[in-house]
Amino acid sequence: MLAVLCVSLLLVSLDNTILNVALPAIVRSMNASSSELQWIVDTYAIVFAGLLLVLGSLGDRWGRKWIFMAGLAVFGLGSAASAFSGTPDRLIGARAFMGIGAAAIMPSTLSILISVFPGSAERARAIGVWSGTTGLGVAVGPVAGGWLLSRYWWGSVFLVNVPLAVAGIVAAAWIVPNSSNPMSSRPDPLGGTLSIAGMGALLWGIIEAPQRAWDSPVVLGSLAGSAVILTGFALWERRSDHPMLPLGLFRQRRFSVAMMGMGFVLFSLMGGLFVLTQYLQFSLGYSALGAGLRVAPIAGVLLVAAPFSTILVRRFGTKLVVFVGMGMIAAGFVLLSRVTLHGTYLDALPAFVAIGVGVGLSMAPCTDSVMGSVPLDEAGVGSATNGASLQVGGALGVAVLGSLLNQHYRAHLGPQLAGLHLPRAISDLITGSLGGALAVAEKLGAPAATSLAVAAREAFLNGMDSAVLTGGLVASGGAVLVLLLLPARVEQEGAPAPNRPRAAAGGLNMRCEGWRIRLRASAAASPQASETEAPDR
Repeated sequence: MLAVLCVSLLLVSLDNTILNVALPAIVRSMNASSSELQWIVDTYAIVFAGLLLVLGSLGDRWGRKWIFMAGLAVFGLGSAASAFSGTPDRLIGARAFMGIGAAAIMPSTLSILISVFPGSAERARAIGVWSGTTGLGVAVGPVAGGWLLSRYWWGSVFLVNVPLAVAGIVAAAWIVPNSSNPMSSRPDPLGGTLSIAGMGALLWGIIEAPQRAWDSPVVLGSLAGSAVILTGFALWERRSDHPMLPLGLFRQRRFSVAMMGMGFVLFSLMGGLFVLTQYLQFSLGYSALGAGLRVAPIAGVLLVAAPFSTILVRRFGTKLVVFVGMGMIAAGFVLLSRVTLHGTYLDALPAFVAIGVGVGLSMAPCTDSVMGSVPLDEAGVGSATNGASLQVGGALGVAVLGSLLNQHYRAHLGPQLAGLHLPRAISDLITGSLGGALAVAEKLGAPAATSLAVAAREAFLNGMDSAVLTGGLVASGGAVLVLLLLPARVEQEGAPAPNRPRAAAGGLNMRCEGWRIRLRASAAASPQASETEAPDR
């Protein structure tokens, strides 16, 4: 069962990064514009994040297994449609359809997992594997994409999902148990609409900011609109007698601080990978596949560290393990800032290992803290909230670190080009990206080509230093937040045992368990009393 859930989760997390290496091939095949390319990438993330809370709550109400299987079916159909899309518009629509499936799969995998592994030790180990799979998919995406593109056409990065989705549906039908909230309240359509609109506007604004600038009226309007809508969502959920998202969960520091910690971790991981893949390809000269393979150490150590973190948590507590993990992420980014123009891959490798270990040590304990704070009957909503923090944190990381990289790259290179009186189109190509500058350098003669390539690489490293130091600062801030506010262990807040059903819900399990306890007590006091009173009870 755990293997079925994790392989399905791998499809979702893999698709966040596998497409990036296929974009040049899509441009050549479809003549897609830059705007269309951006929507091909962004539509998936926006729909994915926007629907997480709605589909997570539907899993609690209708059955998590059925939502999970439906999500696999939608994801598989969307992948097949993406692979054979003949135009950019069709590909954008198919990617949106894949986002619907992903939003059903991700929260379902985690909510099913904690219902099958209710014991804290078992659940922690299972979540360690789940968290390792999440990070593995993000880091392995470029490797898988590069390998497929070296042998097949661009549609293969989507078509590979189809047999895995079909296998997941068949295996889930036989292996994965169903679970739901028997006391679920009536649907909350207004809350669902507000959550979709608010999360969609937030993600759109974050993703568009690097292209349009953070002070663009469109971006500011989108972010302000998302703030208004999400505030309205919170007010509605607070007043509603059947809320989709119980806001009382956020009063628990174990839930809210761990969720923020996850956002900080994904901010650093996704933003760092965005910068590092460019560094490996443009500065060190590796191919897309070569760059993906050299990022693989992050995935490898993460896959080992995430399950191992559960052992450390039992010994040292959640707070200390997550603090050390975030500290290692920060240390890895500081090491990256020391890479020079004449550096090699081996100079960056220790930083990759430190980042992988840090993410592995942080993700699993944070996820376990979030899900351990949520009653079993609300596992779908809890896992969807956890997923939303991952999506927002990752999108912010790419947007902020990408913006810093581009801003400092242009600021460093622009003055050097000012006296050359280049045509506007050539100048924009050079200052647009390191890849564009190197493409122009290839057309020039030897002295000018070398001079431009060196200047562009120096400018890129200047921007990369600013980006990775910011990523390290964010990870350090998250570490301080965790150290100050995250409980070391469950007992510190006097919390009930993880995932204990709520007494207020009056569910069948609680009533049956209470009946057994009373019957046992009666029998211990008086065997005759138990025989006569138990039937009435």
